[in-house]
Amino acid sequence: MINEYDEIKLLLKRSRMLTEQSEIVNLGKSIETNINQDSESKNDNTDINQIKKDKSKTYRISGGLLTMHGKDKKDLELTTDEKTAFQETMDEFVSEVSDLSDFGVLNMYYNDVQWSGKIIDVDIEFFYAIGENNGVYVNGDMIKLDDKLTELIGKLTAFYDRFKSKWAGVISNRKKTKKI
Repeated sequence: MINEYDEIKLLLKRSRMLTEQSEIVNLGKSIETNINQDSESKNDNTDINQIKKDKSKTYRISGGLLTMHGKDKKDLELTTDEKTAFQETMDEFVSEVSDLSDFGVLNMYYNDVQWSGKIIDVDIEFFYAIGENNGVYVNGDMIKLDDKLTELIGKLTAFYDRFKSKWAGVISNRKKTKKI
């Protein structure tokens, strides 16, 4: 038997899925239009297939996934310091925020780091970003507002400051050690 709460939650979920599908279709059309416009504006000597594409390589570290993104093979190499930073990040999150967490992939770009996951006991997804989209973001369906949630949001925000400090240092270190 479905109660009103479950029915509203189901309707919200379906609505989000339809919205996401619509956005994906519109994004695909937009990209296709931009590619067609770009290829028309380039001279005949340039082929769109010659544009250097970003590469990525994913590493499994203690049950978590870290994906390096870059232009060449050197950008995809993982150092011991980066591996340690990732392990420490997961361990510190578990001890400081929530031990009931599923971590998503940590994506490391030249100027950005993005990491997401889900806090299982309150059914909230979190997203940390440093770089262009600085901040901590949360997502959830029909979340009960109470003291436990307020405390969790405080912990997520406090941990973000440590996350930002650690990973900004990692990015900075990568830029310093990059060979020209």
